[in-house]
Amino acid sequence: MNRDQIRGASRHLKGRTQTAIGGLAGDPARQVRGAVNQVAGGAQYAYGRARDRAEDLIDDGRHLAHEARERADDLIEDGRHYAQEASRRARTHGQQAIRYADSHRTTTLLAFVGVAFALGWLARSSR
Repeated sequence: MNRDQIRGASRHLKGRTQTAIGGLAGDPARQVRGAVNQVAGGAQYAYGRARDRAEDLIDDGRHLAHEARERADDLIEDGRHYAQEASRRARTHGQQAIRYADSHRTTTLLAFVGVAFALGWLARSSR
């Protein structure tokens, strides 16, 4: 409960008291002042509740932003790990391919010639 809620509630009660006393005393001016204080107190109390709720929403937003940042940091760290693992595997497979090509030169040369022929045949204009 904040200051506006407390002041609004007390002003509302003051207005109810003024209205009741004005009714008992037969004083319409006091009744009107009491009604005005009731309405003003209710409005101030409602403002205080709205402000309190807005502060809660701000706190919730900060908490959600903090959670989102922590999750994003975790995802970035996971992504780095996966990228490092993919790089390591690519290096390993590349080295294996080079060793295979070096030890099987004739087969590798024939494979390149075959691939080049197939690409040339696919790229030719159809007649």
